[in-house]
Amino acid sequence: QGQLVESGGGLVQPGSSLRLSCAASGSFRSINAMAWYRQAPGKERELVAQVTNIGAANYADSVKGRFTISRDISKNTVFLQMNSLKSEDTAVYYCNADVRRWSGVPYILWGQGTQVTVSS
Repeated sequence: QGQLVESGGGLVQPGSSLRLSCAASGSFRSINAMAWYRQAPGKERELVAQVTNIGAANYADSVKGRFTISRDISKNTVFLQMNSLKSEDTAVYYCNADVRRWSGVPYILWGQGTQVTVSS
């Protein structure tokens, strides 16, 4: 099994930047895609950004040009650089990983979530 541990959330003013980190640990064969999701109060969880194990990334329209997802394969870590933050970015951000067990069976890992609050 494995686990994801996120860090980097906080309270910032509009227009500011934050960088989220998520590290995977445990016993598994490999990690394919890693992603960030977010869930605002009263709303469904939504995909923010995803990056494959060859570096291909895709983003939600609402964050394109402001957020950048990146990955350190050697450290099983994914980052989300968030610039020009807006109040509507306020949410709990969750890390997600598509993992393969040693048997080859896939499963999904979720982090515990980190709060990002954008407010003046």
